[in-house]
Amino acid sequence: MSHEKPSPIPLRGRAEIMERLEIASAKRLLIADAPPQFETLLAAGLAPEQSLTPIEARALRSVKDSFDWMLLWQESRVGSRAVLDTALKRLEPEGRLWVVTVLRKVQGPRTPAAQRLEPGDLVRAFEKVGLVRDREARLSAWHVAHRFTRRAS
Repeated sequence: MSHEKPSPIPLRGRAEIMERLEIASAKRLLIADAPPQFETLLAAGLAPEQSLTPIEARALRSVKDSFDWMLLWQESRVGSRAVLDTALKRLEPEGRLWVVTVLRKVQGPRTPAAQRLEPGDLVRAFEKVGLVRDREARLSAWHVAHRFTRRAS
């Protein structure tokens, strides 16, 4: 087992991330597998009436609450489908789901390019349950978040 320290992610500024991810309009936020520096950045920008639940993706099934805003940090395709399916069960009907992926042609992230989760994978995973990708937000030089919401009926 390697005890290699993960390299820091060159995140954008807190105000920019908070605005792009529309944090101000959320009440109950859940983040799964986000790097510690992202969790710290997000927690520091929340209002007192907002709550943040950070969790490891593999423990998502143990969460019983629902959330109006979720962010899954999913760089790899490996095991991602189970995480995405479980997250959908915890998302409120009008909730927003953000999934952070690694850009394909960048150096730096640990996940090899061939195993990286891509936007097309996400679109296919969510189309059957009525979620559509309607925007994206760049979080770092390597990462982009894709927002999914329910189709208007």
